[in-house]
Amino acid sequence: MRILITGSNGLLGQKLVAALRNDPAVELVATSRGGDRTPASLGDRYRPLDITDATAVDAVFDAVRPEVVIHTAAMTNVDACELDPPACHLQNVTATEHLVRASERHNAHFIHLSTDFIFDGLDGPYSEDDAPAPLSIYGQSKLDSESVVRGSRLAKWAIARTIIVYGIAEGLSRSNVVLWAKGALEKGQPIKVVDDQWRMPTLAEDLADGCIRIAKRGATGVYHLSGPDGMSILELVQRVGAFFQLDTSVVTPVKSDTLGQPAKRPPRTGFVLDKARRDLGYAPRGLEEGLAILREQLTH
Repeated sequence: MRILITGSNGLLGQKLVAALRNDPAVELVATSRGGDRTPASLGDRYRPLDITDATAVDAVFDAVRPEVVIHTAAMTNVDACELDPPACHLQNVTATEHLVRASERHNAHFIHLSTDFIFDGLDGPYSEDDAPAPLSIYGQSKLDSESVVRGSRLAKWAIARTIIVYGIAEGLSRSNVVLWAKGALEKGQPIKVVDDQWRMPTLAEDLADGCIRIAKRGATGVYHLSGPDGMSILELVQRVGAFFQLDTSVVTPVKSDTLGQPAKRPPRTGFVLDKARRDLGYAPRGLEEGLAILREQLTH
């Protein structure tokens, strides 16, 4: 099975590469902007690709002729998207259009990563059929890119939505809430953490596993792939502190609207995971199990 990954230098991308690079059933092609940042060079299995350039996308697809595409690349900084809507639209919507058109030509199974931020968070946890109502430019861009996939001539497509992905990987341009919390608590500096946002954090390895299950089963339609445990961001930070035996007395609970962030966040998301568990055998690990995996990786 020839699988092409976009965004292979990102957190999810690197976990997909790690899971697939030695899989005898898979011929892997990884793409990302710039050079290959995965820990062990992929050599000729890596191709630099700017997915906002339709000509470049077509050239790579014509050379590789992928059977499956796992599209993880996106502009995911919610506030940056709010402040620069054209850049957000280019990277999240236009780029998806280029990839979908190329996938149509090669009859590839297109697996698109999306987000809980397509929902307004008034009524979570959400099932795959619940009505979207994004609060931010980022959320709208991901909903628009979902619409590109749904409205395409693709014979096979899947949308995998997720929530707060955490984990560790090489040379990431952005951190994630678990590593941020751990780092901040280790410094012992006072931090403000919101107590009015509720999420189900997702271990990057589990999300990668869910995507690979969609690919190998040829599954189509929408799947919710998150961790199984729901909690406020405040509780998340406290649980990270407790796990790593760090003092959480430096944490001050605050409300979201006191932070002055450009983008609105949905208050309560979370996912109903029944469909992914049933159709894919998806079995995500709870937070403490995920943190144990993270700790193991940090000590190697």
